[in-house]
Amino acid sequence: MSTRIASAFTRAAKDKRAAFIPYITAGDPSLERTLELAFALEWAGADILELGVPFSDPIADGPTNQRAAERALARGTSLADVLALVRRLRFRSELPVVLFTYYNPVHAYTLPRFAVDAAAAGVDGVLFTDVPVEEARPAAEALQRVGLDLILLVAPTSTRERIKAISKLASGFVYVVARTGVTGARSELEEALAQHVKLVRKLTHLRVAVGFGIGTPEQVQRAARLADGVVVGSAIVDRIAELGDCPELADEVGAFARSLAAATRR
Repeated sequence: MSTRIASAFTRAAKDKRAAFIPYITAGDPSLERTLELAFALEWAGADILELGVPFSDPIADGPTNQRAAERALARGTSLADVLALVRRLRFRSELPVVLFTYYNPVHAYTLPRFAVDAAAAGVDGVLFTDVPVEEARPAAEALQRVGLDLILLVAPTSTRERIKAISKLASGFVYVVARTGVTGARSELEEALAQHVKLVRKLTHLRVAVGFGIGTPEQVQRAARLADGVVVGSAIVDRIAELGDCPELADEVGAFARSLAAATRR
C-alpha cells in the first residue's frame, strides 16, 4: 500500500472519522484552477484526492462528470498534463492522489511508461473505471513494480467470489459503489448499502471506501458510519461548473468541502 494512502486512513481512524475523498476533474475549468482547487480541498479537510483524467467516451460517469471532462478536453487537457499537475502539487503538498481514469488514455500512453511516470510525478494510486478484475493483472503488476496502488471497484451486484478476487488483486483500498448506474448525486442512498459494505468488509483485508451518489453532509455522515472512507464527486464538480473560472471558485468549493469533511466524524 502507498505510504501516503495508508497514513491517511490511519490518521482518519485515530480521529474517529472516515477518510474524506473528494473527486475533481483535472483541467476543469483549467489546469491552473485545478491546482488551486486541490489545495483548497486539502485545507478543507481532504484526506485523499481523487483526480479525474478527462476522457471523451466515459461509461461510468453521469452527465455532471461527462460535461466536466468535455470542458477539460476542450482546453486540450491530456494525461501528460495531469501527471505534470501532480508533480506541481507535490512541491507543496503530501496529499495522497488517486488517478481516476479509463484505460484508453493509459493504453495510448503505454502502461509501463505510465506507471513509471505516474510514480515519478507523485501519484499514489490508480483507479481504472473500465478494467474488470479478470483483465487487471497486467495493470496491477505494472503499478506494483513502482509502488503504486491499484484501486478496484466493487459493484452492488458483485458476487462473493468476485469480491474475493478483487481483494486479492487490489491494494490501498477497495471502492464500493453505493448504487447501480453511473456517477451523480442522488437524494437517497440505497437501503442495501450497509449490508453490502458489511459483506465486503468480511471478505477483504483492505480499507473500504464508498462512493457514487453521495453528495450531501447527511449522506456523507451515513456512509461514514459504514466505511473507512467516503468519496464525493459529482456534487463538488457541480459547484465547479456553476461557479466557473471565477475568483471565488476555490474559496466557495473549499467551504462546501468543509461541510462534507465535518460530516465524516462518527
